[in-house]
Amino acid sequence: MDPREQRGIVIAAMCRIIHKNGVWLVPSQSAAEKQYEVNLATEKCTCPDCEAGFVCKHVRAVRIVVRRERGMNGDVTETREVTFAEKKTYRQDWPKYDEAQMTEKNRFLALLHDLCRGVPDFPQPRTGRRHAPLSDMIFASAYKVYSGFSSRRFACDLKDAFDKGYLTQLMHSVRICAYFENPLLTPTLQSLIVQSSLPLKSVETVFAPDSTGFSTCRFIRWFDEKYGTMRSGHDWVKAHAICGVKTNVVTAVEILDRDANDCPQFRPLVETTAKNFKIGEVTADKAYLSHDNLACVNENGGTPFIPFKSNSLQGEAGSQWEKMFLYYNFRREDFLRHYHLRSNAESSFSMVKAKFGDSVRSKTNVAMKNEVLCKFLCHNICVVHQSQVELGIEPVFWSNPKLDAGSFQPRQASLSL
Repeated sequence: MDPREQRGIVIAAMCRIIHKNGVWLVPSQSAAEKQYEVNLATEKCTCPDCEAGFVCKHVRAVRIVVRRERGMNGDVTETREVTFAEKKTYRQDWPKYDEAQMTEKNRFLALLHDLCRGVPDFPQPRTGRRHAPLSDMIFASAYKVYSGFSSRRFACDLKDAFDKGYLTQLMHSVRICAYFENPLLTPTLQSLIVQSSLPLKSVETVFAPDSTGFSTCRFIRWFDEKYGTMRSGHDWVKAHAICGVKTNVVTAVEILDRDANDCPQFRPLVETTAKNFKIGEVTADKAYLSHDNLACVNENGGTPFIPFKSNSLQGEAGSQWEKMFLYYNFRREDFLRHYHLRSNAESSFSMVKAKFGDSVRSKTNVAMKNEVLCKFLCHNICVVHQSQVELGIEPVFWSNPKLDAGSFQPRQASLSL
């Protein structure tokens, strides 16, 4: 292909070419504010290349734009807004869905107990009162979040769980509030969320990261830069998570302060997921766009589908950034088909909030963080149960709980919010 033809294709794909006063205005690639005027009837341009007698890249770009906007027979392609578009629907296996919903509570307790029995206990104090086993603490805390009851009304459910053998000892229901305050639960809950997603590692290959907030009972004031005024409202806990787009299982969670940016959390979420899952694609919104994030997905064997911003440039030749930049500009429709899978991350957050609430009852930073982690843990267990019914997945969290307990290493996590 002629070099001028190649550059004309790039200009037509990446630049805004408009028709004004009988001529086409084509922006210069070397000077940001400069434009060349192209008369398509005479195929003349105001650039030096055309004055030298060549058919320049600007004329070729205008040809492509006109060809793109007109049909093969010369008719102008008319674009109309469809008011009543056909709604896309997805098939639902209602008998299996009903079975999953009707058996969820009993299966939830069994799966939660199976997941907790692989957790090693931390050392008991040499003197003073002995604490409850860590597995009992996590079981009671997650079960309370699942039930949605207050601490006092949860006492009956707690006794039923003890009678069924899910707890090693009967505890007072109000003690669960103290369990949420324990910072040792935080890294263990994060690791259990990862562990609870493992039964679906043969199903999920496409993942979507995003962040969401959970409201608290505390109030804060902040300055609204957009409107230049002081505002006040509920404080919130911000959760950064990555989920599989097929079953909505959450494969990793990071909870930081409410003002933490999304982009820096991309790499730890993807790398944690890559340890247990085969990553085929990672799709995310523009907030996660960076050279490092695109390279991170490529390093882990996947393809990143993150849309580029209006001021993004092509970048270094041969880099992952350049490859996806050209893919985004020359195969936009195919790129967006992959990108729109990221909406499943919002669906996952909607599932968590609809079922377990969009706010937390705890008042301290550590307790609020642990309560949000319990919401995601409960969500994963429900997803595993539904996948067992609908997909026939065997919900095995530990190959051998006694052996795996020795190698179970909770991740260290920040305790600040």
